[in-house]
Amino acid sequence: MEHHYYYLNEIFGALGFELFSTYPGHGTTFTHVLHSWLVMVFLIIGAGLLVRGIKMVPGKGQNLLELIIGGLEDFMVDVTGPEGRAFFPFIATIFLYIFVSNLLGLVPGFFSPTANINTTLSMALCTFVLTHVIGIKFHGIKYVKHFLGPVWALAPLMLIIELIGHFARVMSLSIRLFGNIFGKEKVLGILFALAGFALVPLPILFLGILVSLIQAIVFTLLSIVYFAGAMEEAH
Repeated sequence: MEHHYYYLNEIFGALGFELFSTYPGHGTTFTHVLHSWLVMVFLIIGAGLLVRGIKMVPGKGQNLLELIIGGLEDFMVDVTGPEGRAFFPFIATIFLYIFVSNLLGLVPGFFSPTANINTTLSMALCTFVLTHVIGIKFHGIKYVKHFLGPVWALAPLMLIIELIGHFARVMSLSIRLFGNIFGKEKVLGILFALAGFALVPLPILFLGILVSLIQAIVFTLLSIVYFAGAMEEAH
């Protein structure tokens, strides 16, 4: 079996943490967990530095960040209404985490946490649970009407269909993100192994950046749509 070389795994393996070693016979490799910690540390430190550097007259970096966060917030408010602003911290966090995680795999010797189904499934479950928490928060017990349809005679059938549809959202969110990023990782790994010094993978590298952004946007957009659907009155 092929074992990729990842800097974090080698460092932690050398320190005696065999669970993180990439070599056979050294336990289970939690590569996605290690790199997920790295992304979280990067985001926490980056947020702290940006907060300390906020100015009344913003510089280029602050302008860019305000453009991204402000645009994302305005889009969410347009879809969900002003009430949806309360859930924006989750949306912004999930977008930044996915985007940075996707980009991390473009650096040789590092791994995208989102190229592991466990990572994408955990985020999909968070969106799934929060969607129904929002529905209950806005409608109380009446939220069950979302699953019963407009015709009471067909309510049992509609309940089954709606439950299947809602659980399918978890599969859709997790597998779409995992499949695209896993494919990007494999293609880049093969190209760098075959012709890394000839700069042949550079076009694929730029395509990987585009895929990373698109997949972060798609996951975030679908989450916003699910939240908006939970906030609406049942028809």
